[in-house]
Amino acid sequence: MSEFVWGLITMGYAIAGLFFLRFWTRTREGLFAAFAVAFWLLALNQALVAVSAVPREEQTPFYLLRLAAFGIIIGAIVMKNLRARSR
Repeated sequence: MSEFVWGLITMGYAIAGLFFLRFWTRTREGLFAAFAVAFWLLALNQALVAVSAVPREEQTPFYLLRLAAFGIIIGAIVMKNLRARSR
């Protein structure tokens, strides 16, 4: 049952990435592209955890994908705010 839930979470992350990609194609706003990449990294992280069946995910190198995803989100928000402030 847990593999099924992991698959649903992976699919949710991938679909969220596709939505942000669609918003990026309409607006060409870098924030949306960053969110799309971040959600795809989260989907990859979840898929790798599901396939490898590790007992504690926080003790694997896969956890670095999650760290990178959140770093991309934080960096994109900071850059967006810096650009808005400079105008």
